[in-house]
Amino acid sequence: MPNTHQLEPGREISLQDVLTQGKKLQPDRGAADAEFLTLRQKLVEWQRKLYAENRHKLLILFQAIDAGGKDGTIRSVLRGVNPQGVRVKSFKKPSDEELAHDFLWRIHQAVPPQGMIGVFNRSHYEDVLVVRVDRLAPNEVWQARYAQINQFERFLHETGTTLLKFFLHISKKRQKKRFKERLAYPEKQWKFALHDLTKRKQWDKYQAAFDAMLNRCTTDWAPWHVIPADQKWYRNLAVMRTIVDRLRQLNPQFPPPEEGLDGVEID
Repeated sequence: MPNTHQLEPGREISLQDVLTQGKKLQPDRGAADAEFLTLRQKLVEWQRKLYAENRHKLLILFQAIDAGGKDGTIRSVLRGVNPQGVRVKSFKKPSDEELAHDFLWRIHQAVPPQGMIGVFNRSHYEDVLVVRVDRLAPNEVWQARYAQINQFERFLHETGTTLLKFFLHISKKRQKKRFKERLAYPEKQWKFALHDLTKRKQWDKYQAAFDAMLNRCTTDWAPWHVIPADQKWYRNLAVMRTIVDRLRQLNPQFPPPEEGLDGVEID
């Protein structure tokens, strides 16, 4: 099926013109949930083959504003896959050692090897997002990073890594609702920090930074997918559709058995 959420290189978008409500695209949640479960089983099957074949490398990257749903998407989509074949990496504030290297140093170390699915919760794009909004580096430093990121991702592509980049797009109203839910439930309060309110006041600045990220770093080899994420069930379905479709294109297969197994007897 055509991927309605994949951006086209050279065709600029503004997030204010992009849907956040997936229910407008798929009003039947029951059908969406059923499709999601079917696709999850297909993901489990494809991932077993990917791991066994030990040939392809799949890197799935998530970016979103606070409360955008990165953690929830990763949990929902990857439930049931073989944990030996998946590595999830969350990129927090850089350590002193990481800051002593170029901004891509810590990223490259986490790129998955053959046979693996790597998942990035945040990524190298933080260095053109928070760094830009909070003015943590001069303009000329972070402006140069768009081209550096494109070159880095092209290198990954040319050396056998398939990239899937997802921006989970929520409305400011939905973020408020999720923040209030975190405050209301003790088991969710650990996910909320007073600093989140400061970042919320920077909403417009972050939207501008996201627009630049999406428009300047959508390429033929690594396009962005903007996922309407106000409804978690649609968000999960849209992400799952894209991952399963890409695995289908990669078409990993179980390797052939070693010769001579037909006559093997186990004492």
